[in-house]
Amino acid sequence: MSELKQFKLPDVGEGLTEADIVRWLVQPGDKISINQIIVEIETAKAVVELPSPYEGVVEDLLVPEGTTADVGMPIISVQVGAAGSAGAAGSAGAADAAGSDGAAGPGGGRAAAGGNGEAGPADAAAVPTGVPAPPADISEPPAEGAVEPGIYGSPAPKEKRQAVLVGYGVKLGATKRRARKPVTTDADAPASAGQAAPDAGARAPAANGGRAAVLAKPPVRKLAKELGVDLARLSGTGPSGSITRDDIQAAAAAVTPAEAVGAEAAPAGAEPGGLAQVAAMRLASLPREERIAIRGVRKHTAAAMAASAFTAPHVTEFLQIDITETITATARLKSLAEFEGIRVSPLVLVAKALLVAASRQPMINSSWDEAAQEIVVKHYVNLGIAAATDRGLMVPSVKDAHALSLPGLAQAISDLASTARAGKATPADLRGGTITITNVGVFGVDTGTPIITPGEAAILAFGQVRDAPWVVDGQLAVRKVCTLALSFDHRIVDGDTGSAVLRDVGAMLTDPLRMLAWS
Repeated sequence: MSELKQFKLPDVGEGLTEADIVRWLVQPGDKISINQIIVEIETAKAVVELPSPYEGVVEDLLVPEGTTADVGMPIISVQVGAAGSAGAAGSAGAADAAGSDGAAGPGGGRAAAGGNGEAGPADAAAVPTGVPAPPADISEPPAEGAVEPGIYGSPAPKEKRQAVLVGYGVKLGATKRRARKPVTTDADAPASAGQAAPDAGARAPAANGGRAAVLAKPPVRKLAKELGVDLARLSGTGPSGSITRDDIQAAAAAVTPAEAVGAEAAPAGAEPGGLAQVAAMRLASLPREERIAIRGVRKHTAAAMAASAFTAPHVTEFLQIDITETITATARLKSLAEFEGIRVSPLVLVAKALLVAASRQPMINSSWDEAAQEIVVKHYVNLGIAAATDRGLMVPSVKDAHALSLPGLAQAISDLASTARAGKATPADLRGGTITITNVGVFGVDTGTPIITPGEAAILAFGQVRDAPWVVDGQLAVRKVCTLALSFDHRIVDGDTGSAVLRDVGAMLTDPLRMLAWS
């Protein structure tokens, strides 16, 4: 006997009251099993995947994507029992029947080459149920095993298409795009054997949707795309009617009255159809204001930063150091067998130096308990690593980092950062930190005044490493230099303690052997 069950949004963290529905991985009519991942939700701390507690057929999605749901609110209904199973079996039979005729049924994920049952090319690109198909505008085949869809199921930006963003997606290694052969129509063919053929750089793609073929070199096509010119509407003045750069710029200069409004904002002296005019036109086409809902990780981060900034009295100290020996040591670590397959960067030695400094100055690794009116000194280190993600700033922490070997610390930092950037950090990853490192150098920044993570006493900013003149043994030399910035809670950490920590970290990065001497 069938029964309609509703799955209510659970509390996936500690005391969370709401979450945003990011992406449904199932649709009405899909058959699901117990513990199958059905939806991605974003809480105030992280993106979490929810498994199904039921087996049956999806009846309805009660909360659409992009909507905030309260904990305890029903978000999906599932038909469980005999009727649901029978319906699913019928759907599967219909899909198989369709497949035998050479076409895949809905969600079947396969296609036959004909009626002989042999698999066609679509087998290699079978798309799991609930996952969007890969986009068709890939200019180059992605690397083998790359995952295409972005975090929300939309196509990832072109510059990131070869990076694995999430655990869900379509493997595109077996679906490389076939090279297109130019097609020349009778109209494009030379009128006589003596007539010169078009330039080798010009191509005539096959007409689509009844549109005439266009002859244009790749650089000309690129310029047309940048200027927003439709090649199919132009008459070329080049050899055999091919379109030239002058044709493109002339068409871009003939702007419409609406576009002319944006053109007025172009700098004086800008050539017609130039990039400045195009930028002004694009700016004019945008709305004057855009509103972005404050929710999820961004909402939590804003509240936490405001609470920290206006609760803990911040002090920030700076130290510029020569880390040439640290850069050399990093290169040597990469060649060791213990670090094979592990991403090693100077940040690993910065983290190790901070761990050693915290063992020498325990107050830097403590917290302020306002309710109990106590300072809690922690003799363990959960090292937070600030990570910039599409959803905002996240600070997952390496648990018991003080007890890890250097290879173990390097692996843990790499794994944690990758997980956070992919939006897969769990609430457990994001709580319990005791001291934090933020690597602002990856953004080309020398230093900053970082805000302390709530519940901690200090945060260390690691600036960019660059070549700079430095005095070595009385002689001027070019060295690898960076700036460290340490912000600390002045209720807990006095100036001498904070200065000692910053001095120790700088000394160990200047001469990495001190890490061994002081450990």
